[in-house]
This record gives sequence, structure tokens and C-alpha cells, in this order.
Amino acid sequence: MSSFPDFNIDTHWIVSLRGIKNQVDPFRPYAFFVEKEHTSGGYIEEVTTVFLTNRECPFKCLMCDLWKNTTDESVPPGAIPTQIEYALNHLPPARHIKLYNSGSFFDPQAIPPEDYEKIAPLLEPFETVIVESHPTFINHNTLSFSKLIKGDLQVALGLETVHPEVLSRLNKKMTLSDFEQSVNFLSSHGIGARAFILLRPPFMTTEEEGIYWAKKSIDFAFRTGIETCIVIPVRSGNGAMEYLEKQNYCKPPDIQSLEKVLEYGIRLKKGIVLADLWDIDNFSSCEKCLQPRKERLNRMNLLQKVVPPVLCSCPT
Repeated sequence: MSSFPDFNIDTHWIVSLRGIKNQVDPFRPYAFFVEKEHTSGGYIEEVTTVFLTNRECPFKCLMCDLWKNTTDESVPPGAIPTQIEYALNHLPPARHIKLYNSGSFFDPQAIPPEDYEKIAPLLEPFETVIVESHPTFINHNTLSFSKLIKGDLQVALGLETVHPEVLSRLNKKMTLSDFEQSVNFLSSHGIGARAFILLRPPFMTTEEEGIYWAKKSIDFAFRTGIETCIVIPVRSGNGAMEYLEKQNYCKPPDIQSLEKVLEYGIRLKKGIVLADLWDIDNFSSCEKCLQPRKERLNRMNLLQKVVPPVLCSCPT
């Protein structure tokens, strides 16, 4: 059963527990690479991922640590196209691209709309362009950008969880209705949508509860018209999460819980379901089966099929 603190969790409280940001260059992406992914066409293909450096997201979500690689002020016009061009000049070709910016691509204080026309030509080689956004910023700017690019646009939205009490305490300033309306808006204009789903966010006291609500969140996402769900095991590292962990209001999920949720989503056959493997080593206490489980998760991500389980004597 969920447990909630008796103190107020708001932007001021969350920010007060933060550490220091990393130094970043507004004219350079802070990370970029090419990785394989099971794409909407049903193939395993190379996907370019660029983490753009820009202004911190105005929504200070409780579990977020992406602020560490952001600027305090908006980057100058032209900086974002320069970053994309720099990354593409240092990467092999791919057919799909993700442009993640630690916030909302359609936040005009993060990505200046006047830069859209400079960004679009850089994306001509890509069949699919994936960006991320808070539902609040799904509007005319989304449509303007979609019309400028040659490939298909997909927007990744943070659903996080359909647990109503937990969602309201994440400081996300979004309701399930807001999420559904944004997906409907995108769908009505021929734009695809992805959903980020949290595995065991704060205030879920057991592994079973975390698994249950992650599954419910996948169900909801597909009902609204989401094409791809990305399941993210919640990690600490932003100050607020460590505080809540010490107070027993949250605990990182186990890698086996991630396996169970991924299996569930894939078996639904309603769309693509991917497990986020970033920092995955932190979610296992068994050195013997960690690597086989990582390999299993990666295989299921790529194949979109449930593969034989890893057998180990560690607790399940």
C-alpha cells in the first residue's frame, strides 16, 4: 500500500535538496551516440540519439535528475542547430533520430521556434524524428515543426504513472486527462506518441505495488493511442530522491521487476515496449545473474519477444 509524507513536496523543496549542475557548453550537445532499437516498422535499426544542451525544464519533477546538464538561461538562437550539426558530423549515419533536451522540445524558452527552419534541413536524412515534451507544450509549435521536417514526427510524453495519488505528488503539474488530450491532439494531426512510464516511483512501498502500477500505466498508455512505451526504473541521484529513500518513502526497483513489466507489455502485443537500461547495474544486488539479465532485457527490447528467463538462486 502506498505511503505518503505529511510534509509538502513542491518546487522549492525539490530544488533546495539539489547539488551542483555540471558545466555544459550551449553550443555542444552534452552527449550523443547511435544505438539499436526495435522501430515502429518492425525492424531492428540504428537510431541516433542526441542530448541537447539547453535551459532547465520549468517543471521540477520530483524524480528528475536531467537538470544536471542544463543551463540556467535560454541558449542563444542558433545554438541548437549548431549542436545537432556537431553531433551528426561525429556519428555514423542512421535512419532515425532522437532529439532529447532534458525538458520539452516545444518549450519556446528551450528550443527557439525561430530555429525550427534551421533544424529541419539537418534532419532530412532521417525517416523518424523523436522529440520529448510535457503535455503543456503540445500546441501549434508542434504542428509547425512537424510540417517542416521530411520524416515522421514522434513525441515522447512523460506519463510516469496512472496511480492518481502518486502522480499528483510528483510535481509534474499534469493530470491523466491532460496526457490523454495531448495524445489525441497528436494523433488527430498524424503525429505519433511515445510514453515514459516509471517503475516504482516514490511512495510505492513494495515491489509488487510498483509492478502492478507500471502494468496499469502501460494499459492506459496503449488505450490512449500510444505507440511505444518506455519503462524507466526510478533511480536516486537528484537530492530529493535520496531524502525520501532515507525516510523509507521510496526504494529503487529490482531488475527482476523490470523484467516482469517488460514481459507483460510485450505479451500485450498492443505496441512496442522497451526497458530503459540506463544505469541498469544499480538495480541488481546479485553479481552472478546481473549480466545475463541485462542481456535478456536487451534481447527482449530488440526482438519484442519474451525470451527464456535467467535461472539464479538469488531472491525473486
